[in-house]
Amino acid sequence: MKIIIHTRHAELASDFKAIAEEKLHSMERFSIVIDRIEVEITHEANPRQGKHSHKVVITSHGSGPLLRAEATGFNDLAAFDEAVTSIELQIRKIHEKDKSHDRQTLRTMKVDLSE
Repeated sequence: MKIIIHTRHAELASDFKAIAEEKLHSMERFSIVIDRIEVEITHEANPRQGKHSHKVVITSHGSGPLLRAEATGFNDLAAFDEAVTSIELQIRKIHEKDKSHDRQTLRTMKVDLSE
């Protein structure tokens, strides 16, 4: 999975990239194919925005479904955590839909009488 980070009017913390890669690579445990993830970080200079001055948009590209999440927070990491939580929820829903719920019960099992 390739991770691309774009910043607009923002300075990233020194450890942001490492934390972002660790959290995004942890989503590979689901069976959804993701080739590339774009993370866009925007900082709003308006002081009235206050707690919502940092905006993070995560978009996935690949042969799987398109996933997109936006979140705002008081800093980059808080907004990123919120966006990753939203993406993971979307992936979980898709993963649950793909599961086969055909369970074998004693009534529906085929009996082999040849023995």
